Amino acid sequence: MLNPGSLLGVNTDNTLLNAVVGAVATIGLSFTGISPVLGGALAAYLDGGDTKNGLRVGALSGLIASIPVGAILAIALVFLPLAGDLGVAIGGLVIVVVIVVISVGYTVALSALGGAIGIYLADEL
Repeated sequence: MLNPGSLLGVNTDNTLLNAVVGAVATIGLSFTGISPVLGGALAAYLDGGDTKNGLRVGALSGLIASIPVGAILAIALVFLPLAGDLGVAIGGLVIVVVIVVISVGYTVALSALGGAIGIYLADEL
């Protein structure tokens, strides 16, 4: 069987590299609305293997793509205590943490789904 990554010159034996490629695709295609699915599918397609492996590399790709969201949380942790009012600082912090958790969960779950799709495409193409 033809190795899908060999056509692109990508080392498909390196799962972390494939997850990073998928994360970059996720961030680059963020204007599409389904970028986590596309990035996870790309990562799993390049990595190959079975569905379980596709879910794993897709989820890892989504987790790596979520790092910028963590940067937003870090910025909020620095500036929210400067709000002056303790209630505003705590409330703002809670809202930021909830938004970050939801967005990271969304990205990781859709990237894992994309990973399963990528393995299916690798098997069929």
